[in-house]
Amino acid sequence: MKYLIVGLGNIGVEYAETRHNIGFKVLDALAEASNTSFTTSRYGDIAEARWKGRTMVLLKPSTYMNLSGKAVRYWMDAEKIPVENILIISDDIALPIGTLRLRPKGSAGGHNGLKNIAEMIGTEEFARMRFGVGGDFPRGHQVDYVLGEFSAEDKEVIATRLKTFIDAIRSFTTVGVGQTMNFFNKK
Repeated sequence: MKYLIVGLGNIGVEYAETRHNIGFKVLDALAEASNTSFTTSRYGDIAEARWKGRTMVLLKPSTYMNLSGKAVRYWMDAEKIPVENILIISDDIALPIGTLRLRPKGSAGGHNGLKNIAEMIGTEEFARMRFGVGGDFPRGHQVDYVLGEFSAEDKEVIATRLKTFIDAIRSFTTVGVGQTMNFFNKK
């Protein structure tokens, strides 16, 4: 079985440490834990990882966050991966720092990357894992917040949570979204 695991973020060193790039950070940690590395390919950086007989195609789109759907659509088609085997990892300002929230489908919730993916693949019926980045910003300054860097304290929280996200991704590929939600959304 093959899965497309997509971490959302923006390319470029100016975005590398921002809250909006947490999806890239999760995939970097998964690649490292899987003894694989990324190579630059069409519409993004790609790596392949294996877990219990499953193949995970890891994608960090190079199309910028708000156009991520183009990369997702391309790699879905190129690797012949059905929508039920796609998992998108994104930041979420509505969740406390480090919180994991997995859903089998849903709305974009104001996240332009998720919105573009839904438009490009023609459905909102894809799994998404949200990584809480907190929401401590003045009204009207959401963009500045998500494109800002984590505090030293937040970086420590993230470092301790990355393994849980890796475990949840691997669980998604082996037992599915339902059981994975039941176990990991409670942590």
